[in-house]
Amino acid sequence: MAEAPHQQTTAPRHWEADVLLRDGRTAHLRPIRPEDAQLLIEFYARVSDESKYFRFFSPMPTLSDRDVVRFTQVDHVDRVAMIVELGGQMIAVGRYDVVKPGEAEVAFLVEDRHQGRGIAQLLLEHLAQAGRERGIERFMAEVLPDNQKMIHTFRDAGYHVASGYEDGVMVLEFPIDPTDTSVGVMVSREHRAESASIERFFHPRSIAVVGASRRQDTIGQALVRNLVTGNYTGRVHAVNPTSDAVSGLPAYKTVNDIPDEVDVAIVAVPADAVQDVVLDCAAKGVHGLVVISSGFAETGEEGRQRQRRLVGLARSYGLRLIGPNCLGVINTDKDTSLNASLSPLMPPAGRAGFFCQSGALGSAILEKVNNRGLGLSTFVSAGNRADVSGNDLLQYWEEDDSTEVVMMYLESIGNPRKFSRVARRVSLRKPIVAVRSGRTTQGVPMGHAVRKIAAPQQAVDAMFAQAGVIQVDNLDEMFDVAQLLAHQPLPRGRRVAVVGNSDALGLLASDAAAAVGLVVNKSVALGADATADHFEDALDAAIDDPDVDAVVAVYIPPLNVSGEDVANVLAAVGEQSDKPLVSSFLGAEGVPELLRVPDVAGQVAGRGSVPSYPAVEAAVRALARVVGYAVWLRTPDGATLDATDLDSVGAKRIVLDALRDNPDGVDLDADQVRELLAAYGIETWAEQRVDTLKEAQKVGRELGWDVVLKATAGHLRERPDLAHVWRNIDSAAEMKDAWESLNQLITSTDSAGWVVQKNAPPGVPVAISSMEDPLFGPVVSFGIAGPLTELLADRSYRIPPIGEHDAAAMVREIKSSPMLFGYRGSEVVDVAEVERLVLRVAQLQHDLPQITSLDLPLVLAGGDRASVLRASVRVDPVSQSRTDWFARRLPSQAGDTSPG
Repeated sequence: MAEAPHQQTTAPRHWEADVLLRDGRTAHLRPIRPEDAQLLIEFYARVSDESKYFRFFSPMPTLSDRDVVRFTQVDHVDRVAMIVELGGQMIAVGRYDVVKPGEAEVAFLVEDRHQGRGIAQLLLEHLAQAGRERGIERFMAEVLPDNQKMIHTFRDAGYHVASGYEDGVMVLEFPIDPTDTSVGVMVSREHRAESASIERFFHPRSIAVVGASRRQDTIGQALVRNLVTGNYTGRVHAVNPTSDAVSGLPAYKTVNDIPDEVDVAIVAVPADAVQDVVLDCAAKGVHGLVVISSGFAETGEEGRQRQRRLVGLARSYGLRLIGPNCLGVINTDKDTSLNASLSPLMPPAGRAGFFCQSGALGSAILEKVNNRGLGLSTFVSAGNRADVSGNDLLQYWEEDDSTEVVMMYLESIGNPRKFSRVARRVSLRKPIVAVRSGRTTQGVPMGHAVRKIAAPQQAVDAMFAQAGVIQVDNLDEMFDVAQLLAHQPLPRGRRVAVVGNSDALGLLASDAAAAVGLVVNKSVALGADATADHFEDALDAAIDDPDVDAVVAVYIPPLNVSGEDVANVLAAVGEQSDKPLVSSFLGAEGVPELLRVPDVAGQVAGRGSVPSYPAVEAAVRALARVVGYAVWLRTPDGATLDATDLDSVGAKRIVLDALRDNPDGVDLDADQVRELLAAYGIETWAEQRVDTLKEAQKVGRELGWDVVLKATAGHLRERPDLAHVWRNIDSAAEMKDAWESLNQLITSTDSAGWVVQKNAPPGVPVAISSMEDPLFGPVVSFGIAGPLTELLADRSYRIPPIGEHDAAAMVREIKSSPMLFGYRGSEVVDVAEVERLVLRVAQLQHDLPQITSLDLPLVLAGGDRASVLRASVRVDPVSQSRTDWFARRLPSQAGDTSPG
């Protein structure tokens, strides 16, 4: 008789996820359900006897009815089980069972033919994340010594594993709180898997064009033609159920009919037929799909549903998908020479990788690249970006030897937190130049169903800067910056020399440099009749000058002079210089042929080629962007917060206790706020609420006078035209005067929120705040307190965790920062203490995602201290915005919550 099922609870929705395996293919991970009984039986029948023995320590060829019930019916609290599905079959199962409060036993079973694909590690990550949410602190596992694969799974996860032997069985125990090592292991595995999933798109050995057509002026015909005329080195297969041949190629009725292996399918069929193509490709074992077809999320709600089904189907069979509604992919590597796109223009080989989303814009971008002589390594137009996103491309480009510069045109950011994490790592190796449309409106194209970012746009800009991304305003400026990065060395600093044969343009260059923070240390006016020799001598002198970090060359030729001699000089100097050289040469845009250096790799322009700009202002602006990136590269993060004096366990207890009594969230009371902040070394000044004059006088006496009376209601303290504070009260009579005077000035006295507080030393009022953004995760901000600076949006932002350098930069980059450094003879404040508070607020927000807002709206920064006079904290149930911090997952289907 079957065992009675435990009381069922519903598993949280975010426990279900699409995941990427080690080989770059997808699978679906979810909590087990009672109706999975048949899936479990079929799965167990495919598992080898050895794997069964390793799991149960005894021969167990089949599962009894009782076993099936026990394994499939869990309570999702003390007994949690998750399965991995692929193609409608269960290929792995993992579970934990609580053995005592805070500790659970964990075990896995992976189908033999899927072992070695990183599935057990993924299950461990997701079970640990679920365990943390359920209050589990430790996992333990019993493993046979011969089961080396499972032993390595636990040890390689990055946790601190302790082991011992009991009755011939190895017992492994480890705390599941994330460590720097375990997070690093997860990030490394994520990088390898996502890079592998993209690599096959760029280097396919064979391609099937589904929807290939014999008719001219059709998408299917254009795709075949572009592949063939682009000299693709692999095999092209045409798929058309009604034709025997297309463009001289034999046509097959389905992908599965193709006798050879197929790596990538390019899909150009009506939207309602795409799902059938997915099933056909899955049966063939295709790695990925590039869906050119439109008719999906860009068309409205019906299209969004169709797109959601498409992504879910593709991932359930292990396929990655670019698109739909995209232009395609290009790889200019001569060993591949892939133009799997609708663009008839194959760009020249170059050092830059390009990611964009709009298909229509992609065609214009390719034309601009060609006209500028920039050259690309690879190009992707992701269309509606339902699956493959910019984050995936960054993972690939990080180690792609052909790509030295990354360009991204972002119409939306589905997962800015992950973008920030990945981009920061990539930026340390290769510069990223990005244009972000909709910066002001947060508008996104129809096909991009993403949630709005709650944090202000300054926070998004700060995230880009913090990650080292060179954010520019438009496509022209993107190419201006990229051509400099692709061909010239990075500058060592901000000092510039201007060399030219036009006094007027030299002056414009100097003015432009000053406007963007560059320092012109040398300006050489050669005169209109300057020869090539004059230019060579001046350029050599400027480059040899130790006080010069970069050179701007301006050449406007006299009448009837080609300037070829000067061009030869610029190219020769640019090739040999270890300092960047930019030019305004003949008003040309891009990298003119005269200024190109031959490249042994066959690229359109080699290292040392000199970029030219039609206006000197554009040249200087591009140089300034590159200087900013070079400075970012050389600026260390600084030490992170010393955690030795932080009581993170105590802080977590305060938050969890508050949520236990208020499961829907609550504003912490004054005592809870004071205790929580004290756990992170933030001392707050006590204030006592009073409702009558007598209460105010009593509190004043208890505090020993020298107190203030103030109204704390937001509608009063945020208005400069209303007095709401009376300071330096030393007696009952003075309190009476203060009470009566303020009550005459304030009409809504009943809702004023009167408090009495000790008088703090004078100082500059600053405000430090943090929040949990639904997409960003934690965000911290700093600014001078008060409505005027709020109106001017004069605040700085960072994404925790942050280091000492970030905190110092936050304090200094606001426009009103001179108030902290002795403005008009005032006292210089204790800036180090202000930075310490910023660091601690950021760390507290980073450590506790339950804190949805933390506000220190009034901190008086004086010469030797910073007094926190007011504080408030809001806590809510744990945010789902961080579910991918410690457990890998692909963006949710069709990008409707947090696409990557």
